[in-house]
Amino acid sequence: MEKHLHCKEFVDTISSYVDGELSEELCAELDKHLSECDNCRIVVNTLKKTIDIYHQQAEREKVPDDVKERLFYRLNIEQFRK
Repeated sequence: MEKHLHCKEFVDTISSYVDGELSEELCAELDKHLSECDNCRIVVNTLKKTIDIYHQQAEREKVPDDVKERLFYRLNIEQFRK
């Protein structure tokens, strides 16, 4: 990867970055980019907040299995079906 990380390259790895799935070297490069780029920092913070809200909501309300089944069927997400 180039010395200077471009925003497009960052956006392509944002999910893996937030999930902690990247190498230390790449994380350090992304951290440096975030320290210099307000737009990417906003994207990361927004994603983290969205994930936190999702987890908080999931803890409060249990979605019935039949509702999940119908949703996954509509979205065609095989791996999550029973």
